[in-house]
Amino acid sequence: MQRASAKNIASSEKTRSVSRLLGGEIAIPILVIALAAFGVLMVYSASFYAAEATYGDAFYFMKKQLAGFVLGVGAMIGASFFPYQKLAKLKWPALIVSLVLLAAVFIPGVGRESYGATRWIGLGPVTVQPSEIAKYGFVIFAAAYMSEKPERMKKFTGMLPVLGAGAGICLLVILEPNMSITMCIGLLMVAMLFLGGAKMRHLVFILIPIALAVPVLIVMEPYRLKRLSAFLDPWASPQGEGYQLIQSLYALGNGGWFGTGLFSSRQKYRFLPFAESDFILSVIGEEFGFVGILVLFAVSGALICFGIKTAAQSRELFGFLTASGITMVYAIQVVVNALVVSGSIPPTGLPLPLISSGNTSLIFTMAAMGVLYNISKSAKRAPQISAAHGRNRPLSSCARDA
Repeated sequence: MQRASAKNIASSEKTRSVSRLLGGEIAIPILVIALAAFGVLMVYSASFYAAEATYGDAFYFMKKQLAGFVLGVGAMIGASFFPYQKLAKLKWPALIVSLVLLAAVFIPGVGRESYGATRWIGLGPVTVQPSEIAKYGFVIFAAAYMSEKPERMKKFTGMLPVLGAGAGICLLVILEPNMSITMCIGLLMVAMLFLGGAKMRHLVFILIPIALAVPVLIVMEPYRLKRLSAFLDPWASPQGEGYQLIQSLYALGNGGWFGTGLFSSRQKYRFLPFAESDFILSVIGEEFGFVGILVLFAVSGALICFGIKTAAQSRELFGFLTASGITMVYAIQVVVNALVVSGSIPPTGLPLPLISSGNTSLIFTMAAMGVLYNISKSAKRAPQISAAHGRNRPLSSCARDA
């Protein structure tokens, strides 16, 4: 009996150890890896013709994406086991590094220009896009700052550090210029302030100048006015600003309900610009049809739902805000990219996260999803710890005390 009891205890301990190791919303890393692997496949499908014509290697973009996928999986695994609470202590380094990297793109010889925009840092053959890093740097800073003393968010002065950090990042990004990422970070900042407990009248006070700034930014740059005009009537300039949107709509229309089949897109043959990056969703729609896009959005929506669930179940404010911020970064970009590709909003350069070509976005998005999974594991363990030791009160109790 004693041997059987000891064996049962050992088995129970082993089960708990495995549960602690693999606990949480295991669907998060599974969905992320599935989306990123599909992205590698679609980057090859969308780029093999252009890669062969330009670089003499049909696998040129796929090889880069595959390298990013491998590094991203490693970063996600590392982030899944790193104590995410320690990120709160890195709030100032996260913000400072983000600002320094964004400013570095303007240093001659360091910043790389492409199509009139300076958005990359060149490190030999490797390029890094700082704005993809800054999004998550801002999430860490804002979540850590607001969770330290939640009560100060009730005052406008208490909001100023988060506002200053967001405004500083937005300013450097818009100077690149990159209005799409600027607007995404602006939306992220307002949402984080709302979740952090800012009063509604303070948010309205912030939103008014932001809303007024959008038309000013459009008028300041002639190419933005042209893009707005192309959005309103792309066939007015079919060989100019309206060209990309028209080719995107052709691709989606050609796909119909079930698509032309994998590798069978026509628009990727130098008709659709940036087919492997900003407009990869058009190629997906052409090859897999409307049904394929619905499946893709269902998977992306499931990932967003698990992110929201993770945030809701978090037992402390920093975890709640970090999980919310990571989920919002992903959700905002998915929605905006889909609206651009379908012609629902003016065209702008914004990749589809985990799918579009671009290693900086892929690696840091996967790392952020590792943090999200990490938070979900802590949320699942917290009730057991609380019952046994009387610690880690639910977030709702903390919020009421604040």
